[in-house]
Amino acid sequence: MIKDILSYISDTVSEDINSTRAVTGGSISSAYLLETSNRNYFLKINKAPVAIEMFHAEQKGLDAIEKTETISVPHVHLVDSLEGKAFILMDYVENRRPDSNDYARLGRELASLHMIKQDNFGFSSDNFIGSLPQKNRIHTNWVEFYWDERISPQLQLALNAGLLSKKEIPAKEKSIEIFNRFLTDVTPSLIHGDLWGGNYLISEEGTPYLVDPAVYRGHSMVDIAMSKLFGSFGDEFYNAYHEIIPKSEFHDEQIDLYQLYFLLVHLNLFGRGYYSSVSEILKRYF
Repeated sequence: MIKDILSYISDTVSEDINSTRAVTGGSISSAYLLETSNRNYFLKINKAPVAIEMFHAEQKGLDAIEKTETISVPHVHLVDSLEGKAFILMDYVENRRPDSNDYARLGRELASLHMIKQDNFGFSSDNFIGSLPQKNRIHTNWVEFYWDERISPQLQLALNAGLLSKKEIPAKEKSIEIFNRFLTDVTPSLIHGDLWGGNYLISEEGTPYLVDPAVYRGHSMVDIAMSKLFGSFGDEFYNAYHEIIPKSEFHDEQIDLYQLYFLLVHLNLFGRGYYSSVSEILKRYF
């Protein structure tokens, strides 16, 4: 099957593929490095029913970040499907282990992305967080967006799956009150949306790249909160970032409340191993 896809890609990009090998980095997809005389490509293939939607959403997110000219992303060349298998073809980034200077540059360039003021909250289309749907309906109020499009849907999923009980689900009114208290003075920014340690690369030349985004226009602190959830990016990253975008009065509370969304996502994707972390935040604030 991959031979048919490779032949199709070769014809579409008008380049002969000299070699192909499996690589890591595809997350829930199979991933390959394709070498041609002109460049190297990164290919992801997935046969899940929603894979083509996921790859189109990934392309839209990468394109949106690329257009800002603030931080690099792999350029997407092709999204398509063949005989029931969806695939996405983008530039391959040869990467290396980051040093302190790389983390500082990543922080500065992420802040540059976040500093571009957007008109509203949401995105031009829905996308995915992991394999779960993520709605991006347009809102002019951040607190309403965060409840309606992020927290409430994940709470409902967890309730339906028996991962949370009805008494643990906070009321909308209470949640809005808490969010209004701590999620203040939010200007819409284009954010990566799923910025953990596996979703950035440092090229061999030292250029930071963002990959696998769940892009929308939201609060810049969402990216910072996610970056701290499974081990932080290091002091150099945060110092450089906050030199451009200073910490807010409710920095720590915002970290908790934005991590709640990602922890709910992990609860719904991977089960009760994340229950205690979700429960702790719910009890602390709601």
